[in-house]
Amino acid sequence: MELLYSVCVGVLVSCGVFLILRARSFPIVLGLTMLSYAVNLFLFASGRLTINKAAILSANEQYADPLPQALVLTAIVIGFAMTAFSVILAIRARADLGNDYVNQQTNNKIGVKK
Repeated sequence: MELLYSVCVGVLVSCGVFLILRARSFPIVLGLTMLSYAVNLFLFASGRLTINKAAILSANEQYADPLPQALVLTAIVIGFAMTAFSVILAIRARADLGNDYVNQQTNNKIGVKK
């Protein structure tokens, strides 16, 4: 179980890094999203992978740690905001520059059309 979980996190990280190194903005947004998914899985695994354990303290002595679950919920919200911001930034760059290459340099000022 742990081996499969770590392989999935590794595949998500490697695909995310590969997509971030692309020259266009849409693959970069997908790469950032994949990296945030990998971080969420990593944070969730930091609380140990347990099966059939109580989510909170109860009469049972064995329970799942609630802190990684709270961290993952926070990371999901932050990841959604980051994705929305990067999509809006990519749309704005496409509208201003006329293409979606991230390393495009222009001689004119932003907002001035030829």
